[in-house]
Amino acid sequence: MAKLPPSPSLDGLMHLAQREGIDIRPTLLRVLTDLYVQTPSHSVEEERHYVELASRLIDEVDDATLAVVRNRLAVYRDTPSEIRAKLGLAGFAPPETFAEAPAEAPETSRSITPPPSALSMQPTDAASIDAMFMQATASERVQILRSLETSPLKPAASIEPYRAGRAIAVLERMAFARDEAAFSAELADALHLPAVVAKRIVADSSGELLVCAAKALAMPGDIFERIVMFLKPEWGVSVISVFRLARLYESLGPRVALIMLAVWRRASIAQARAKYSPHLYDDERRRTRTGSTSQATGTVNTPSARTAGQA
Repeated sequence: MAKLPPSPSLDGLMHLAQREGIDIRPTLLRVLTDLYVQTPSHSVEEERHYVELASRLIDEVDDATLAVVRNRLAVYRDTPSEIRAKLGLAGFAPPETFAEAPAEAPETSRSITPPPSALSMQPTDAASIDAMFMQATASERVQILRSLETSPLKPAASIEPYRAGRAIAVLERMAFARDEAAFSAELADALHLPAVVAKRIVADSSGELLVCAAKALAMPGDIFERIVMFLKPEWGVSVISVFRLARLYESLGPRVALIMLAVWRRASIAQARAKYSPHLYDDERRRTRTGSTSQATGTVNTPSARTAGQA
């Protein structure tokens, strides 16, 4: 059963959505709604969480996004009453009732809004997206990747073709040998990622991370399928797993994969800052205390003073 991602990650995305110059509110509302309607019923907490976030976004997105969300929720039996009222939807009606509804306008008459210009992510924003993706289920991850197709987030630069081709050959050999350590090292080098991130991509049991990494290298589909079959025994013995990942790889656009690559790189910056900030903060406090002590005793830390002290 699909569940909404935990609130801390979504709160991080809300922060990203509200940043000046970066507007992913339409994307976020579509992702939330798609995840919500995947499940026939929800707990009180899940409904409350969806109502809280969706209500804030509905007031701030464009009409085209509202139309998409309204159509999704109009045929969903458990759409919260608060959201129905906010969108002007009547109570749920069985599918046959909608058969007599007026036909929608032809596709040619709909206005198509061009995608916004690409905008860079702050490290903390990338870390929020990365955390939400890691905490999501396989089906939720697919929905997130689909939503990134129209996202204004700036993708990473494409990997140089010669370097990518060399990496693909090495990765295939390492997969045949089932050498995950060497596979991770080559992946980190080719994608310019920290080793810990590459290891996480390879260790991920669901496989969507590897799909994005391989697509960022523009890996041919047949090579990717062979890597999936040989790299991990649990994937190789499961026809369903191989087929699922192969289909996702075939349908995933290169821009989405490069956005995920940018997310990994920027998120690693935030993680490094978080790791070392306590030490830097304590160093600053020690310097402040030292300066305060010197002022209180009236001593001056000069070469002559140090020489006199040694004498």
